[in-house]
Amino acid sequence: MKKRAVILEQEYPYPPDRVWRALTDSKALAEWLMPNDFQPKVGHKFQFNVGPQWGWRGFVECEVLEIDELRRLAYSWVGDPKHPVTFVTWILTPVAGGTRLRLEHTGFQGVRGLMDKLILGSGWKGMLKKSLPAAIARLS
Repeated sequence: MKKRAVILEQEYPYPPDRVWRALTDSKALAEWLMPNDFQPKVGHKFQFNVGPQWGWRGFVECEVLEIDELRRLAYSWVGDPKHPVTFVTWILTPVAGGTRLRLEHTGFQGVRGLMDKLILGSGWKGMLKKSLPAAIARLS
C-alpha cells in the first residue's frame, strides 16, 4: 500500500534557537498549533488538545521519538486511534539571514490517509506561513 506524506519548507528571518523554541516550548507551541503538554524529552507522551470538534475527537496523542537540539525533532501523531500512526518530523537548517524549517508528516495510508493528508497538509501550510512566524516573532 502506498504511503503518502506532507512535506513543506519555509524560511524564517530568525536564528535556529528561536525557531526551535517555537517548536519545543509548550506555551509557544500552543500559540501557533494547539494547547498541549509537550516536553522535549525522548519517550515523553503528550497531547495536543482543543476539545471535541465536529467530526473529530479534538485531541492528538503523540510521543517524542527523536530530539537533536536545534536540528531535528520527531514525534508520533495519532488523531484517530482507528487510523495508522503518522509521524511528524521538523528539520532546522541555518541559512543566510535565518532558518529553513522542513516539516515532514509521513505515514498516511489508503483512501482515508489521502483525505487526512489533504486536510492536514492544508492546515500545516497555513500554520507555517502565518501562525508559526507570528509566534516566533513574539518570542524574545
